[in-house]
Amino acid sequence: MTKDKNINTFVVKDFGDEWRTFNQESLTGNALLAAADEYFHLFPFDRLKYATGFDMGCGSGRWAKVVAPQVHSLTCIDPSSIALEQARRNLKGVPNCTFECASVEGTSLKDNSQDFGYCLGVLHHVPDTASGLKECVKKLKEEGVFLLYLYYRFDNKPTWFRFIWKVSDWGRRGISKLPFRLKLCISQIGAAFVYWPLARTSLLLEKFGMNVLNIPLSNYRNKSFYFMRTDALDRFGTKLEHRFTKEEIRKMMIDAGLKDIRFSTRPPFWVALGIKATR
Repeated sequence: MTKDKNINTFVVKDFGDEWRTFNQESLTGNALLAAADEYFHLFPFDRLKYATGFDMGCGSGRWAKVVAPQVHSLTCIDPSSIALEQARRNLKGVPNCTFECASVEGTSLKDNSQDFGYCLGVLHHVPDTASGLKECVKKLKEEGVFLLYLYYRFDNKPTWFRFIWKVSDWGRRGISKLPFRLKLCISQIGAAFVYWPLARTSLLLEKFGMNVLNIPLSNYRNKSFYFMRTDALDRFGTKLEHRFTKEEIRKMMIDAGLKDIRFSTRPPFWVALGIKATR
């Protein structure tokens, strides 16, 4: 496991345990493509056929399974050796993937060497998100493409929604400190008795023509229970979590050297795409 100042070793261990438990090996076909489209619908795959890039914080390698066949080469990077081993298994037989056990600040990728990169759901779990983003952008060539997903601060949600999240976050702060087996058990109870009922209720109400976007966990309405179980552990099992408004993310991206920033208008929030500015 790599060492540097912008990494939380407890979080790295938690995610290694998560990807060992929910290894994503069964996530294939339309289910995988639909999940990836939530993040990559902004991504310009048409211009990246001969491109070299990186997946920063690749975890189990689930997104790399979608990206690798559409680019020239992809480096999968993760600070957890356990997660990286799972990524190797999930990407077995994919010849254009290489793997590196490193943090965002510890990678051996050279600055100004990559045509694209993406970092999805990772940098809000490091101590200094802005610094981590700058390190990612440094690896890009000028005009390189970068896709980012950071947890939002519910800046597009009503006050009552933010209050519900605040209550749930009090729970997360306590649950995340428990031994892994115990927090796994609690998170799975939450998936069964909170995630699944709210998600399926949202699906039913949507079929009756209702707008369900402000119903908590409505984004899971078309997803499998496996997704809910994975994300419940992700949400309640992680000790370090930052959240940002859309404008805070935009500013961090600009400060990191990105331009032409576009935000997705659909959940999950916030997904953003930027282009590395020329000097």
